[in-house]
Amino acid sequence: MNYRTTYLLCFLVVFTYVLNAQDNLTAAITKVEADKIDKMDPETPTPPEEEEESPFSISGFVDAYYAYSFNDAAFPTSFTESLNSFNLGMANVVFSKEGKVGFVADIAFGPRAETANGYVNDDGSISSLSLIKQLYVTYSPLEALTFTAGNFGTHVGYEIIDSPGNINYSTSYMFSNGPFYHTGIKADVSLSESVGLMVGLFNDTDSKIDEVAGKHLGAQLSFESGDFAGYLNFLSGQEVEETEFTSKMTSSQIDLTATYQATEALGLGVNATSKSFNTDGGDDASWSGAALYANYAFSDGFTLGLRGEYIGDKDGLITGVTDNSLFAFTASGNFHVGALTIIPEIRFDSGKEEATFTALDGEALKTTSGFIMAIIYAF
Repeated sequence: MNYRTTYLLCFLVVFTYVLNAQDNLTAAITKVEADKIDKMDPETPTPPEEEEESPFSISGFVDAYYAYSFNDAAFPTSFTESLNSFNLGMANVVFSKEGKVGFVADIAFGPRAETANGYVNDDGSISSLSLIKQLYVTYSPLEALTFTAGNFGTHVGYEIIDSPGNINYSTSYMFSNGPFYHTGIKADVSLSESVGLMVGLFNDTDSKIDEVAGKHLGAQLSFESGDFAGYLNFLSGQEVEETEFTSKMTSSQIDLTATYQATEALGLGVNATSKSFNTDGGDDASWSGAALYANYAFSDGFTLGLRGEYIGDKDGLITGVTDNSLFAFTASGNFHVGALTIIPEIRFDSGKEEATFTALDGEALKTTSGFIMAIIYAF
């Protein structure tokens, strides 16, 4: 080995030693600096990872029921027309987004949805419109003001289309003969912490496409304080256009709903409504009704719901029999098992006149009664 090779080997050894020393020194300095930072601010937390905000939320429900009639006559109210049979209700999925600008896309399938949404073809097939229960956009330029445009549930009445929102599975006569939804635009204004006002302009009632000339006017005055909430509702518009063969007919409805949470377990509700039809050059007609609701939570797993309803039908608009009236009583047990609700329900309806109800064999009946077992899963 010559001297040049010896010098080269020595240089490599020294260079490697220096690099290792520099790395050790850098690590030591880094540790010292970190210790200084910890001493200066020992409480400095590690910044949490930001959770990504979901673009929208998803909710919905599915339901089904069995209905049995004690005298082979179905209840003439919405969604439970079948009897002595297992029946499908509705599968519902809601996509929604809240905020200054929000939206709701409420899609529903099944017999209950078809009855509520309409637009079922004559041959029994459904259109895309029959799948839309609600479809609207909201805009809140101010905290106290919200505009809504599209297709949305009605402000009139106590009960709603969605079965999880009602204490009774079968529906009332007032709900069945009142509006289900509106298509148009409305503005909700908070006048104070307790008082609110809604004003809207709508297409034909329960219609997604306007067919009769003119628009319907809807309004609601609300009051909420503590355990009490009350809503005074109004709806009016043209039902039939004046033509060579028909006279102009308009309708008006005034409706009052209120709820009161009497105790932690006991809730009370009331609904009263009156709807009139006015025909140019013809006879006017009307019907009215009132219902009382009570629900009592015996435990987290069981709530009993009661409904008593009276309908005045002097012009036969609901029962098809003039000078008629009827009373309906419904008792519903609500057994809650997580997201599952099981509802055994018994109902008794009685009319003033014969032929208020009709049995399967065509027999005219003054009363009808039956039992329903429903199951609902909400998510």
